Amino acid sequence: MTSYNHIKTHLINANQSHLLRFWDDLTNEERNEFLVHLNTINFEESNELFRNALLSLEDDVEKLDSRMKPIPASQFESEERSTSEQLEKYRRIGLDEISSGHVGVLLLAGGQGTRLGVSYPKGMYSIGLPSGKTLFQVQAERIRKVEELAKRQTGKDGCITWYIMTSGPTEEATEEFLKTNNFFGLNPENIVQFDQGLLPCFDMEGRIILDSKNRVALAPDGNGGIYRALHRKGVLADMERRGIRYLHVHSVDNILVKVADPIFVGYCVDKQADCGAKVVKKAGPSEAVGVVCQVDGRFQVVEYSEITEATANLRNEEGELVFNAGNICNHFFSTKFLNQVAEQHEKKLKLHVAKKKIPFVNEFGEKEKPTKVNGIKIEKFVFDVFQFSDNFVTWEVPRHTEFSALKNSDDAGKDCPSTARNDLFVLHKNYVEAAGGTVEGDVVEISPLLSYAGEDLTPLVKEKVFQSPVLLTAEEVITNGHSH
Repeated sequence: MTSYNHIKTHLINANQSHLLRFWDDLTNEERNEFLVHLNTINFEESNELFRNALLSLEDDVEKLDSRMKPIPASQFESEERSTSEQLEKYRRIGLDEISSGHVGVLLLAGGQGTRLGVSYPKGMYSIGLPSGKTLFQVQAERIRKVEELAKRQTGKDGCITWYIMTSGPTEEATEEFLKTNNFFGLNPENIVQFDQGLLPCFDMEGRIILDSKNRVALAPDGNGGIYRALHRKGVLADMERRGIRYLHVHSVDNILVKVADPIFVGYCVDKQADCGAKVVKKAGPSEAVGVVCQVDGRFQVVEYSEITEATANLRNEEGELVFNAGNICNHFFSTKFLNQVAEQHEKKLKLHVAKKKIPFVNEFGEKEKPTKVNGIKIEKFVFDVFQFSDNFVTWEVPRHTEFSALKNSDDAGKDCPSTARNDLFVLHKNYVEAAGGTVEGDVVEISPLLSYAGEDLTPLVKEKVFQSPVLLTAEEVITNGHSH
């Protein structure tokens, strides 16, 4: 075990020796725990991160307008502007790759539901659907359905491996929840859970903050921690062993996400892309969402705060915003590209600095909750690898069919449970009507096991009238609590 003197020398060299200031107050057991804990932190690397983070804060002041160009037409296609033949072609390619076992899904599930007002992982949240399903269940069932559609097309029984990236705070609860629910019908051998890294929190002078007398304040390293974790936790090696060539990566909090979307996968494979982003049109010039565009000839996501209002408002001849491709954290990667990122580029990823109120231990050894910003958390973002891509493509989808985020509690009135629920109800009601059914009322839920994106409904709903609330499942139709 690492000795006290060894750690102390280490901390003195790194200018972090204040971390030991309560050493004399600790029991022997607490001291041992603390030494083990300190030994997991690379202090030289942490100091370097802090220095780079400060530099990035200075850089960020510069607006990017003059260096930005919209996505070239050759690297952009839109679902709404594609012919049904084109969509069918991409869908077939995607389903072929799925049934050959070449497609994995990586779920970014490191976030706790703090802004939602719950203390457990967001994926365990039930948004109040008639079925009572959680985000995890809805997404797991979409995987099962798309596997079935792939088998129906090809006759081959391929499976999708579900990789779930958790963080320290969400790891155990997620694992327990999936086990208790029998992995929602998926084969546990095809579910791989791993956690992202943690980084120390700093005060404004670069001193690492103590969370308790024998514990450093740590925070997850952002969804961009995925690249380091994939490499360190042996996940890239697992993908190679399973023969996975492509990965669909998305965040847990989008109720409408088409998991392993065969059309998106097929489009990216057809274009031989190493990296792809699904985008939606911005709701308006001032929507605070990052836009996918080119900066100095490489792709990146430019945050709303990084451009001037004039640039955000620019329009083309058709009257559409020039910078219109809203980023929704929904990406495609070839595993070859992910290996390149891990080996060559991970260290070059941009650092994003969040100034936060971070609870700390004061000089009397008491835990304090600050009332104003007292420190920084450093994060990396998943999309910051776009710049390393040699064949990047974007696929624009309608917002109402594919994107409704769940970030806040209902008090916020947007990106919250009631908006997510309503967006799902509206979409599912449209599916029923497109298949020839009628719904009286607004509450409609279709089980993913019955239909992935509106297919297979006609025999069940054509020329029928349903009273809301409606729940269509693979077994039966339930309206007003009665099954038919």
